[in-house]
Amino acid sequence: MKRDIPDLVGGVLLAAIGLFVVFYTLAHYEIGSLRRMGPGFFPAVLGAALALLGGMVALPALARQDDAVQIAWKECLAVLAAILIFAAGLDRLGLVLVTLTSVLIASLAAPDRRIGWRIVLALVVTALSVAVFSFGLKMTVPLWPGR
Repeated sequence: MKRDIPDLVGGVLLAAIGLFVVFYTLAHYEIGSLRRMGPGFFPAVLGAALALLGGMVALPALARQDDAVQIAWKECLAVLAAILIFAAGLDRLGLVLVTLTSVLIASLAAPDRRIGWRIVLALVVTALSVAVFSFGLKMTVPLWPGR
């Protein structure tokens, strides 16, 4: 029987990263309590949630059979390029331009080739990002270049 290797490996990697975050947080930060959360509380909870989701992906993959694995290289490269451009350009371009650019690049992975929905998607994601991170959370992320 051939196992569902991509889901199994992906789930195990997610669980391993989540457990690493939990143990690192426990070793280096104060957790606190629910009433007075310490700086390590939120990362520990997120790490535990990631480990749980990884287990939820990996365990069913043990019983599932897999067909031939097809890797969508173009889509993988589009998403990876969008992440790298966002990480490298946030300080230089500002949140608005880097989010617009990253969403447009990541949307190259979609099978629908029309440009209209891509522009609408980029504008909506950018507006939500600015609303959440700049106005809602009051993060000091530059909105535009040079600010």
